[in-house]
Amino acid sequence: MSALLTLTDLSAATPDGRTLFSGLTLSVGARDRIGVVGRNGSGKSSLLAIVAGVAAPATGHVARTGRIGTLAQDWPEILSIAEALGIQAVRAATARIEAGEGSEADFAAADWTLEARVAEALAETGLAALDLDRRIATLSGGERTRVGLARLLIEAPDLILLDEPTNNLDAAGRTAVAAMLARWRGAAIVVSHDRTLLEGVDRIVELRAIGVRQVGGGWSAFAAERDAERARAEAERDAAARAAKTADRAAQDRREAKARRDKAGRAYAASGSAPKILLGRQAERAENTAGRDDRLAERQAEAAGDRLAAARAEVEIVTPLTIDLMPTGLPANSELLAMDAATLALGDRILGPWSLSIRGPERIAITGPNGAGKSTLLRLALGTLAPSSGSVRRAEGRLAMLDQHVGLLDPAATILDTFRRLHPGLDANAAHAALARFAFRNRDADRIVATLSGGERLRAGLACVLGGPQPARLLLLDEPTNHLDIASIEVLEAALTRYDGALLVVSHDRRFLEAIGIEREVKV
Repeated sequence: MSALLTLTDLSAATPDGRTLFSGLTLSVGARDRIGVVGRNGSGKSSLLAIVAGVAAPATGHVARTGRIGTLAQDWPEILSIAEALGIQAVRAATARIEAGEGSEADFAAADWTLEARVAEALAETGLAALDLDRRIATLSGGERTRVGLARLLIEAPDLILLDEPTNNLDAAGRTAVAAMLARWRGAAIVVSHDRTLLEGVDRIVELRAIGVRQVGGGWSAFAAERDAERARAEAERDAAARAAKTADRAAQDRREAKARRDKAGRAYAASGSAPKILLGRQAERAENTAGRDDRLAERQAEAAGDRLAAARAEVEIVTPLTIDLMPTGLPANSELLAMDAATLALGDRILGPWSLSIRGPERIAITGPNGAGKSTLLRLALGTLAPSSGSVRRAEGRLAMLDQHVGLLDPAATILDTFRRLHPGLDANAAHAALARFAFRNRDADRIVATLSGGERLRAGLACVLGGPQPARLLLLDEPTNHLDIASIEVLEAALTRYDGALLVVSHDRRFLEAIGIEREVKV
Protein backbone atom coordinates (compact mmCIF):
# COMPACT_ATOMS: atom_id res chain seq x y z
CA MET A 1 0.00 0.00 0.00
CA SER A 2 1.34 3.43 -0.94
CA ALA A 3 2.18 5.95 1.77
CA LEU A 4 -0.34 8.63 2.72
CA LEU A 5 2.51 11.06 3.30
CA THR A 6 6.13 11.15 2.17
CA LEU A 7 8.61 13.76 3.34
CA THR A 8 11.94 13.87 1.53
CA ASP A 9 14.98 15.71 2.91
CA LEU A 10 12.70 18.27 4.53
CA SER A 11 13.92 21.34 6.39
CA ALA A 12 12.12 24.25 8.08
CA ALA A 13 13.29 27.71 9.04
CA THR A 14 12.05 30.77 10.91
CA PRO A 15 11.05 33.90 8.95
CA ASP A 16 14.50 35.38 9.61
CA GLY A 17 16.17 32.30 8.12
CA ARG A 18 17.21 30.40 11.26
CA THR A 19 17.09 26.66 10.60
CA LEU A 20 14.71 24.76 12.88
CA PHE A 21 15.42 21.25 11.61
CA SER A 22 16.82 19.69 8.46
CA GLY A 23 17.24 16.37 6.71
CA LEU A 24 13.86 14.88 7.68
CA THR A 25 12.84 11.96 5.48
CA LEU A 26 9.68 10.18 6.61
CA SER A 27 7.03 7.88 5.13
CA VAL A 28 3.62 7.55 6.85
CA GLY A 29 1.48 4.52 6.03
CA ALA A 30 -2.27 4.07 6.38
CA ARG A 31 -2.19 2.98 10.05
CA ASP A 32 1.07 4.51 11.25
CA ARG A 33 1.14 6.48 14.48
CA ILE A 34 4.09 8.86 14.58
CA GLY A 35 5.10 10.80 17.70
CA VAL A 36 7.07 14.04 17.28
CA VAL A 37 9.19 15.39 20.12
CA GLY A 38 11.85 18.05 20.55
CA ARG A 39 12.68 21.10 22.59
CA ASN A 40 10.35 24.09 22.45
CA GLY A 41 11.28 26.05 19.34
CA SER A 42 12.65 23.03 17.47
CA GLY A 43 9.97 23.24 14.75
CA LYS A 44 7.36 20.68 15.82
CA SER A 45 4.33 22.88 15.09
CA SER A 46 6.04 24.11 11.91
CA LEU A 47 6.33 20.50 10.76
CA LEU A 48 2.59 19.95 11.23
CA ALA A 49 1.83 23.15 9.32
CA ILE A 50 4.03 21.94 6.42
CA VAL A 51 2.34 18.52 6.43
CA ALA A 52 -1.09 20.17 6.45
CA GLY A 53 -0.09 22.34 3.50
CA VAL A 54 -0.54 25.68 5.25
CA ALA A 55 3.20 26.39 5.32
CA ALA A 56 6.03 25.70 2.89
CA PRO A 57 9.26 23.91 3.77
CA ALA A 58 12.57 25.72 3.44
CA THR A 59 13.86 22.81 1.37
CA GLY A 60 12.70 19.32 0.51
CA HIS A 61 9.56 17.75 -0.91
CA VAL A 62 6.13 16.77 0.50
CA ALA A 63 3.90 14.19 -1.20
CA ARG A 64 0.32 13.64 0.06
CA THR A 65 -2.10 10.98 -1.22
CA GLY A 66 -4.85 11.09 1.43
CA ARG A 67 -7.11 13.55 3.24
CA ILE A 68 -5.50 15.30 6.19
CA GLY A 69 -7.33 16.63 9.26
CA THR A 70 -5.84 18.93 11.90
CA LEU A 71 -6.98 19.11 15.52
CA ALA A 72 -8.55 22.54 16.02
CA GLN A 73 -8.65 23.92 19.57
CA ASP A 74 -9.24 27.63 19.01
CA TRP A 75 -12.45 29.00 17.48
CA PRO A 76 -14.23 32.35 17.60
CA GLU A 77 -16.09 32.52 20.91
CA ILE A 78 -19.40 33.24 19.17
CA LEU A 79 -19.52 29.91 17.30
CA SER A 80 -21.97 27.22 18.34
CA ILE A 81 -20.80 23.67 19.02
CA ALA A 82 -22.46 22.56 15.77
CA GLU A 83 -20.53 25.22 13.83
CA ALA A 84 -17.26 24.19 15.51
CA LEU A 85 -18.00 20.57 14.56
CA GLY A 86 -18.55 21.67 10.94
CA ILE A 87 -22.07 20.22 10.79
CA GLN A 88 -24.30 23.31 11.01
CA ALA A 89 -24.98 23.61 7.28
CA VAL A 90 -25.97 19.94 6.98
CA ARG A 91 -28.16 20.20 10.12
CA ALA A 92 -29.90 23.23 8.70
CA ALA A 93 -30.53 21.50 5.36
CA THR A 94 -31.90 18.43 7.13
CA ALA A 95 -34.17 20.60 9.31
CA ARG A 96 -35.62 22.32 6.23
CA ILE A 97 -36.27 18.96 4.58
CA GLU A 98 -38.02 17.63 7.70
CA ALA A 99 -40.12 20.81 7.80
CA GLY A 100 -41.19 20.22 4.19
CA GLU A 101 -39.23 23.23 2.97
CA GLY A 102 -36.19 21.50 1.51
CA SER A 103 -34.70 22.58 -1.77
CA GLU A 104 -32.83 20.47 -4.31
CA ALA A 105 -29.59 21.77 -2.80
CA ASP A 106 -30.79 20.74 0.68
CA PHE A 107 -31.44 17.18 -0.49
CA ALA A 108 -28.00 17.10 -2.09
CA ALA A 109 -26.39 18.30 1.16
CA ALA A 110 -28.39 16.11 3.55
CA ASP A 111 -26.58 13.33 5.41
CA TRP A 112 -28.98 11.01 7.18
CA THR A 113 -26.14 9.23 9.01
CA LEU A 114 -24.81 12.43 10.52
CA GLU A 115 -26.87 12.47 13.70
CA ALA A 116 -25.70 8.98 14.69
CA ARG A 117 -22.08 9.76 13.80
CA VAL A 118 -22.12 12.99 15.80
CA ALA A 119 -23.62 11.23 18.81
CA GLU A 120 -20.95 8.51 18.60
CA ALA A 121 -18.12 11.05 18.26
CA LEU A 122 -19.33 13.13 21.22
CA ALA A 123 -19.73 10.03 23.37
CA GLU A 124 -16.24 8.82 22.48
CA THR A 125 -14.73 12.17 23.47
CA GLY A 126 -16.67 12.45 26.73
CA LEU A 127 -19.16 15.07 25.53
CA ALA A 128 -22.29 12.94 25.21
CA ALA A 129 -24.58 15.44 26.94
CA LEU A 130 -23.34 18.51 25.07
CA ASP A 131 -25.99 20.81 23.57
CA LEU A 132 -25.01 21.47 19.93
CA ASP A 133 -26.48 24.99 20.08
CA ARG A 134 -24.29 25.96 23.04
CA ARG A 135 -21.60 28.59 22.40
CA ILE A 136 -17.89 27.81 22.35
CA ALA A 137 -17.39 30.71 24.79
CA THR A 138 -19.04 28.65 27.54
CA LEU A 139 -16.56 25.75 27.24
CA SER A 140 -13.34 25.21 29.16
CA GLY A 141 -10.05 24.75 27.33
CA GLY A 142 -10.24 21.00 27.85
CA GLU A 143 -13.79 20.85 26.49
CA ARG A 144 -12.73 22.79 23.38
CA THR A 145 -9.98 20.24 22.76
CA ARG A 146 -12.57 17.45 23.02
CA VAL A 147 -14.79 19.25 20.49
CA GLY A 148 -11.82 19.35 18.11
CA LEU A 149 -11.28 15.62 18.57
CA ALA A 150 -14.98 14.94 17.96
CA ARG A 151 -14.80 16.91 14.69
CA LEU A 152 -11.93 14.70 13.52
CA LEU A 153 -13.97 11.59 14.32
CA ILE A 154 -16.92 12.96 12.32
CA GLU A 155 -14.80 13.97 9.31
CA ALA A 156 -12.71 10.75 9.43
CA PRO A 157 -9.70 11.93 7.38
CA ASP A 158 -6.97 9.47 6.38
CA LEU A 159 -4.30 11.23 8.47
CA ILE A 160 -4.85 13.34 11.59
CA LEU A 161 -2.41 15.89 12.99
CA LEU A 162 -2.55 16.43 16.76
CA ASP A 163 -0.57 19.29 18.34
CA GLU A 164 -0.31 18.87 22.13
CA PRO A 165 -3.80 17.31 22.37
CA THR A 166 -3.62 16.65 26.14
CA ASN A 167 -2.28 20.03 27.25
CA ASN A 168 -5.45 21.36 28.91
CA LEU A 169 -7.06 18.06 29.78
CA ASP A 170 -7.67 16.42 33.13
CA ALA A 171 -6.95 12.73 33.72
CA ALA A 172 -10.24 11.62 32.16
CA GLY A 173 -9.60 13.78 29.09
CA ARG A 174 -6.08 12.42 28.67
CA THR A 175 -7.45 8.89 28.87
CA ALA A 176 -10.06 9.76 26.22
CA VAL A 177 -7.38 11.07 23.84
CA ALA A 178 -5.24 7.96 24.30
CA ALA A 179 -8.27 5.73 23.73
CA MET A 180 -9.26 7.64 20.60
CA LEU A 181 -5.73 7.37 19.21
CA ALA A 182 -5.66 3.63 19.92
CA ARG A 183 -8.99 3.10 18.10
CA TRP A 184 -8.25 5.46 15.22
CA ARG A 185 -8.47 3.56 11.92
CA GLY A 186 -6.27 5.92 9.96
CA ALA A 187 -2.79 7.38 10.43
CA ALA A 188 -1.77 9.98 12.99
CA ILE A 189 1.11 12.37 13.68
CA VAL A 190 1.15 13.50 17.29
CA VAL A 191 3.24 16.35 18.69
CA SER A 192 3.21 15.88 22.45
CA HIS A 193 5.18 16.03 25.69
CA ASP A 194 2.73 13.52 27.25
CA ARG A 195 4.94 10.47 27.69
CA THR A 196 1.99 8.21 28.49
CA LEU A 197 0.32 9.16 25.20
CA LEU A 198 3.61 8.65 23.35
CA GLU A 199 3.81 5.05 24.57
CA GLY A 200 1.03 4.28 22.07
CA VAL A 201 2.85 5.39 18.91
CA ASP A 202 4.74 3.18 16.47
CA ARG A 203 7.70 5.50 15.95
CA ILE A 204 9.09 8.68 17.48
CA VAL A 205 10.77 11.44 15.47
CA GLU A 206 12.93 13.86 17.45
CA LEU A 207 13.70 17.24 15.89
CA ARG A 208 17.14 18.47 16.97
CA ALA A 209 19.52 21.19 15.89
CA ILE A 210 22.19 18.51 15.36
CA GLY A 211 19.94 16.38 13.16
CA VAL A 212 16.70 14.41 13.14
CA ARG A 213 16.54 11.14 15.06
CA GLN A 214 13.95 8.40 14.48
CA VAL A 215 13.39 5.50 16.88
CA GLY A 216 10.92 2.65 16.40
CA GLY A 217 8.46 2.03 19.23
CA GLY A 218 6.90 4.24 21.89
CA TRP A 219 8.36 6.50 24.53
CA SER A 220 10.13 3.76 26.53
CA ALA A 221 12.03 2.57 23.45
CA PHE A 222 12.93 6.15 22.54
CA ALA A 223 14.11 6.98 26.07
CA ALA A 224 16.27 3.84 26.14
CA GLU A 225 17.97 4.79 22.84
CA ARG A 226 18.44 8.40 23.96
CA ASP A 227 19.94 7.33 27.29
CA ALA A 228 22.26 4.92 25.50
CA GLU A 229 23.44 7.78 23.28
CA ARG A 230 24.14 9.88 26.37
CA ALA A 231 26.10 7.00 27.90
CA ARG A 232 28.12 6.58 24.70
CA ALA A 233 28.88 10.30 24.61
CA GLU A 234 30.03 10.30 28.23
CA ALA A 235 32.17 7.19 27.64
CA GLU A 236 33.82 8.86 24.62
CA ARG A 237 34.45 12.00 26.69
CA ASP A 238 36.13 9.94 29.41
CA ALA A 239 38.20 8.01 26.87
CA ALA A 240 39.22 11.27 25.15
CA ALA A 241 40.22 12.75 28.50
CA ARG A 242 42.40 9.70 29.21
CA ALA A 243 43.98 9.94 25.74
CA ALA A 244 44.71 13.64 26.24
CA LYS A 245 46.27 12.89 29.61
CA THR A 246 48.38 10.10 28.07
CA ALA A 247 49.55 12.44 25.28
CA ASP A 248 50.51 15.10 27.82
CA ARG A 249 52.38 12.54 29.91
CA ALA A 250 54.23 11.19 26.84
CA ALA A 251 55.23 14.71 25.84
CA GLN A 252 56.48 15.37 29.34
CA ASP A 253 58.45 12.09 29.32
CA ARG A 254 60.10 13.09 26.01
CA ARG A 255 60.99 16.51 27.38
CA GLU A 256 62.54 14.94 30.48
CA ALA A 257 64.46 12.36 28.39
CA LYS A 258 65.78 15.12 26.17
CA ALA A 259 66.83 17.12 29.20
CA ARG A 260 68.77 14.11 30.51
CA ARG A 261 70.47 13.55 27.13
CA ASP A 262 71.36 17.23 26.87
CA LYS A 263 72.83 17.16 30.34
CA ALA A 264 74.90 14.08 29.53
CA GLY A 265 76.04 15.64 26.25
CA ARG A 266 77.16 18.82 27.98
CA ALA A 267 79.09 16.79 30.53
CA TYR A 268 80.77 14.76 27.76
CA ALA A 269 81.68 17.93 25.87
CA ALA A 270 83.08 19.53 29.00
CA SER A 271 85.36 16.52 29.61
CA GLY A 272 87.42 17.46 26.50
CA SER A 273 87.84 13.80 25.47
CA ALA A 274 85.72 13.95 22.27
CA PRO A 275 86.85 15.42 18.90
CA LYS A 276 85.08 18.67 17.99
CA ILE A 277 83.78 17.26 14.70
CA LEU A 278 82.10 14.39 16.57
CA LEU A 279 80.56 16.77 19.06
CA GLY A 280 79.16 18.84 16.19
CA ARG A 281 77.59 15.84 14.51
CA GLN A 282 76.08 14.67 17.81
CA ALA A 283 74.63 18.14 18.45
CA GLU A 284 73.10 18.30 14.96
CA ARG A 285 71.65 14.80 15.29
CA ALA A 286 70.24 15.62 18.72
CA GLU A 287 68.71 18.85 17.40
CA ASN A 288 67.05 17.05 14.47
CA THR A 289 65.74 14.29 16.74
CA ALA A 290 64.40 16.82 19.23
CA GLY A 291 62.64 18.72 16.43
CA ARG A 292 60.97 15.56 15.15
CA ASP A 293 59.95 14.59 18.69
CA ASP A 294 58.57 18.06 19.37
CA ARG A 295 56.52 18.07 16.16
CA LEU A 296 55.20 14.57 16.86
CA ALA A 297 54.29 15.53 20.40
CA GLU A 298 52.53 18.66 19.17
CA ARG A 299 50.48 16.69 16.61
CA GLN A 300 49.54 14.02 19.17
CA ALA A 301 48.60 16.60 21.80
CA GLU A 302 46.60 18.61 19.26
CA ALA A 303 44.74 15.50 18.05
CA ALA A 304 43.98 14.44 21.63
CA GLY A 305 42.81 17.95 22.49
CA ASP A 306 40.53 18.12 19.43
CA ARG A 307 39.03 14.74 20.30
CA LEU A 308 38.41 15.84 23.89
CA ALA A 309 36.83 19.14 22.81
CA ALA A 310 34.52 17.34 20.38
CA ALA A 311 33.56 14.76 23.01
CA ARG A 312 32.81 17.44 25.60
CA ALA A 313 30.69 19.36 23.07
CA GLU A 314 28.71 16.22 22.27
CA VAL A 315 28.06 15.59 25.97
CA GLU A 316 26.82 19.16 26.38
CA ILE A 317 24.39 18.63 23.50
CA VAL A 318 22.92 15.28 24.56
CA THR A 319 23.15 15.53 28.36
CA PRO A 320 20.43 17.46 30.24
CA LEU A 321 21.09 20.31 32.63
CA THR A 322 21.52 19.67 36.32
CA ILE A 323 20.29 21.93 39.09
CA ASP A 324 22.22 22.12 42.34
CA LEU A 325 19.66 22.56 45.15
CA MET A 326 20.62 23.77 48.60
CA PRO A 327 19.08 21.91 51.58
CA THR A 328 16.06 23.53 53.22
CA GLY A 329 16.82 22.23 56.71
CA LEU A 330 13.21 21.04 57.11
CA PRO A 331 12.70 19.11 60.40
CA ALA A 332 11.00 15.75 59.95
CA ASN A 333 7.84 16.60 61.92
CA SER A 334 7.59 20.34 61.33
CA GLU A 335 4.06 21.54 60.55
CA LEU A 336 3.93 23.35 57.22
CA LEU A 337 0.21 23.45 56.49
CA ALA A 338 -2.99 22.71 58.41
CA MET A 339 -6.26 23.23 56.54
CA ASP A 340 -9.45 22.47 58.51
CA ALA A 341 -12.78 22.36 56.61
CA ALA A 342 -11.75 25.37 54.51
CA THR A 343 -14.24 26.60 51.89
CA LEU A 344 -14.36 29.40 49.35
CA ALA A 345 -17.55 30.99 48.08
CA LEU A 346 -17.54 31.96 44.38
CA GLY A 347 -20.90 33.57 43.71
CA ASP A 348 -23.51 30.91 44.41
CA ARG A 349 -20.91 28.12 44.27
CA ILE A 350 -19.10 26.79 47.34
CA LEU A 351 -15.75 25.05 46.83
CA GLY A 352 -14.64 22.66 49.54
CA PRO A 353 -14.70 21.91 52.40
CA TRP A 354 -11.06 20.83 52.37
CA SER A 355 -9.01 19.46 55.23
CA LEU A 356 -5.31 18.79 54.77
CA SER A 357 -2.23 18.52 56.97
CA ILE A 358 1.41 18.53 55.81
CA ARG A 359 4.25 17.75 58.21
CA GLY A 360 7.88 17.33 57.22
CA PRO A 361 8.97 16.49 53.65
CA GLU A 362 5.69 14.95 52.48
CA ARG A 363 4.83 14.82 48.78
CA ILE A 364 1.12 15.21 48.04
CA ALA A 365 -0.82 15.49 44.78
CA ILE A 366 -4.13 17.33 44.43
CA THR A 367 -6.20 15.53 41.80
CA GLY A 368 -9.67 15.92 40.33
CA PRO A 369 -11.46 17.01 37.15
CA ASN A 370 -11.03 20.39 35.51
CA GLY A 371 -13.01 23.06 37.38
CA ALA A 372 -13.11 21.18 40.69
CA GLY A 373 -11.09 23.87 42.52
CA LYS A 374 -7.56 22.45 42.62
CA SER A 375 -5.86 25.78 41.87
CA THR A 376 -8.15 27.50 44.38
CA LEU A 377 -7.04 25.05 47.07
CA LEU A 378 -3.40 25.95 46.37
CA ARG A 379 -4.13 29.67 46.68
CA LEU A 380 -5.91 29.10 49.99
CA ALA A 381 -2.89 27.15 51.19
CA LEU A 382 -0.51 29.92 50.12
CA GLY A 383 -2.64 32.66 51.65
CA THR A 384 -3.42 34.66 48.51
CA LEU A 385 -7.08 33.76 49.11
CA ALA A 386 -8.84 33.79 52.49
CA PRO A 387 -11.28 30.98 53.30
CA SER A 388 -14.99 31.81 53.47
CA SER A 389 -15.28 29.33 56.34
CA GLY A 390 -12.97 26.96 58.14
CA SER A 391 -9.33 27.75 58.84
CA VAL A 392 -5.89 27.58 57.25
CA ARG A 393 -2.66 27.62 59.23
CA ARG A 394 0.71 27.74 57.47
CA ALA A 395 4.45 28.16 58.11
CA GLU A 396 4.51 31.81 57.10
CA GLY A 397 7.39 32.81 54.86
CA ARG A 398 8.41 29.21 54.10
CA LEU A 399 5.84 28.46 51.36
CA ALA A 400 6.22 29.33 47.69
CA MET A 401 4.10 28.66 44.62
CA LEU A 402 5.00 28.14 40.97
CA ASP A 403 2.23 28.04 38.39
CA GLN A 404 2.62 27.00 34.76
CA HIS A 405 3.30 30.64 33.81
CA VAL A 406 5.64 31.32 36.79
CA GLY A 407 3.77 34.48 37.71
CA LEU A 408 6.29 35.54 40.38
CA LEU A 409 8.71 36.56 37.61
CA ASP A 410 8.65 40.09 36.17
CA PRO A 411 8.66 39.66 32.35
CA ALA A 412 10.37 43.03 31.81
CA ALA A 413 13.20 42.44 34.29
CA THR A 414 16.35 40.36 34.08
CA ILE A 415 16.62 37.08 35.96
CA LEU A 416 19.23 38.66 38.24
CA ASP A 417 17.08 41.72 39.01
CA THR A 418 14.05 39.54 39.74
CA PHE A 419 16.08 37.31 42.03
CA ARG A 420 17.49 40.29 43.96
CA ARG A 421 14.01 41.84 44.24
CA LEU A 422 12.79 38.68 45.94
CA HIS A 423 15.98 38.37 48.05
CA PRO A 424 17.03 41.97 48.79
CA GLY A 425 19.57 40.89 51.41
CA LEU A 426 21.86 39.29 48.83
CA ASP A 427 24.50 41.30 46.98
CA ALA A 428 25.20 40.84 43.25
CA ASN A 429 27.97 38.26 43.78
CA ALA A 430 25.83 36.11 46.08
CA ALA A 431 22.89 36.36 43.67
CA HIS A 432 25.10 35.33 40.72
CA ALA A 433 26.38 32.35 42.72
CA ALA A 434 22.84 31.29 43.60
CA LEU A 435 21.65 31.53 39.99
CA ALA A 436 24.69 29.58 38.77
CA ARG A 437 23.46 26.60 40.83
CA PHE A 438 20.38 26.64 38.57
CA ALA A 439 22.50 26.77 35.38
CA PHE A 440 22.13 30.55 34.88
CA ARG A 441 25.83 31.33 34.71
CA ASN A 442 27.55 34.61 33.91
CA ARG A 443 25.64 36.48 31.19
CA ASP A 444 22.68 34.09 31.35
CA ALA A 445 21.67 35.78 34.62
CA ASP A 446 21.23 39.06 32.72
CA ARG A 447 18.67 37.69 30.27
CA ILE A 448 15.22 39.34 30.19
CA VAL A 449 12.53 37.07 31.63
CA ALA A 450 10.23 37.65 28.63
CA THR A 451 12.84 36.07 26.32
CA LEU A 452 13.00 32.79 28.24
CA SER A 453 11.52 29.52 27.04
CA GLY A 454 8.96 27.73 29.20
CA GLY A 455 11.62 25.47 30.69
CA GLU A 456 13.95 28.39 31.39
CA ARG A 457 11.14 30.34 33.07
CA LEU A 458 10.37 27.44 35.37
CA ARG A 459 14.08 27.02 36.17
CA ALA A 460 14.31 30.74 36.97
CA GLY A 461 11.25 30.41 39.18
CA LEU A 462 12.85 27.49 41.02
CA ALA A 463 16.00 29.58 41.49
CA CYS A 464 13.96 32.39 43.02
CA VAL A 465 12.11 30.20 45.54
CA LEU A 466 14.84 27.68 46.32
CA GLY A 467 18.07 29.63 45.77
CA GLY A 468 17.70 32.28 48.46
CA PRO A 469 19.14 32.29 51.98
CA GLN A 470 15.85 30.79 53.26
CA PRO A 471 14.62 28.38 50.56
CA ALA A 472 10.95 27.47 50.60
CA ARG A 473 10.21 24.39 52.68
CA LEU A 474 6.84 23.72 51.03
CA LEU A 475 6.67 24.14 47.27
CA LEU A 476 3.22 24.42 45.67
CA LEU A 477 3.16 23.55 41.95
CA ASP A 478 0.16 24.22 39.72
CA GLU A 479 0.34 22.25 36.45
CA PRO A 480 4.09 22.90 36.15
CA THR A 481 4.59 20.68 33.08
CA ASN A 482 1.77 22.04 30.90
CA HIS A 483 3.91 24.10 28.53
CA LEU A 484 7.27 22.38 28.93
CA ASP A 485 9.05 20.17 26.44
CA ILE A 486 10.06 16.72 27.63
CA ALA A 487 13.70 17.67 28.22
CA SER A 488 12.60 20.48 30.54
CA ILE A 489 10.14 18.20 32.35
CA GLU A 490 12.94 15.73 33.03
CA VAL A 491 15.21 18.51 34.38
CA LEU A 492 12.37 19.58 36.68
CA GLU A 493 11.79 15.99 37.80
CA ALA A 494 15.47 15.52 38.62
CA ALA A 495 15.54 18.76 40.63
CA LEU A 496 12.39 17.94 42.60
CA THR A 497 13.62 14.41 43.28
CA ARG A 498 16.64 15.94 45.07
CA TYR A 499 14.54 18.58 46.88
CA ASP A 500 14.41 17.83 50.61
CA GLY A 501 11.32 19.98 51.30
CA ALA A 502 7.62 19.20 50.97
CA LEU A 503 5.59 19.27 47.75
CA LEU A 504 1.91 20.01 47.11
CA VAL A 505 1.30 19.46 43.41
CA VAL A 506 -1.60 19.88 41.02
CA SER A 507 -0.89 17.89 37.86
CA HIS A 508 -2.66 15.56 35.45
CA ASP A 509 0.69 14.16 34.30
CA ARG A 510 0.78 10.76 35.98
CA ARG A 511 4.38 10.04 34.94
CA PHE A 512 5.52 13.34 36.41
CA LEU A 513 3.81 12.58 39.73
CA GLU A 514 5.43 9.14 39.85
CA ALA A 515 8.86 10.53 38.97
CA ILE A 516 8.87 13.08 41.82
CA GLY A 517 7.80 10.50 44.40
CA ILE A 518 4.23 11.52 45.29
CA GLU A 519 3.25 9.64 48.45
CA ARG A 520 -0.50 10.33 48.63
CA GLU A 521 -3.29 12.02 46.72
CA VAL A 522 -6.05 14.34 47.85
CA LYS A 523 -9.07 14.29 45.53
CA VAL A 524 -11.22 17.42 45.13
